[in-house]
Amino acid sequence: MEKPDNDARKKAMKNLRAKRKETIAKSTAMMKQQKKQVQAILDFLEAGEATIPQIALNVHMPTDKTLWYMATLKKYGQIVEGPKDGAFFKYRLNAGPGAPKENAT
Repeated sequence: MEKPDNDARKKAMKNLRAKRKETIAKSTAMMKQQKKQVQAILDFLEAGEATIPQIALNVHMPTDKTLWYMATLKKYGQIVEGPKDGAFFKYRLNAGPGAPKENAT
């Protein structure tokens, strides 16, 4: 079996990058937006406990999207569920010994 020469491989990679450029740019923009939204939630929770509707209202995000982020934050231990406030649980930042440490970036 013959190996393709380096020029052919470089050309193929260049073509592939060109084809995927728009998709990569869209994905990168979406990831940046998600990171900003999650940070807005975490910043809001620094002030204290809040329900999902309260968080959604204060970070200007739809409730369903806020719920999605909150479920993820809870799964990864960044927030914890507190007492009920009417029909909704209150959530707060996890400051316990098992709380994940922030990256130094």
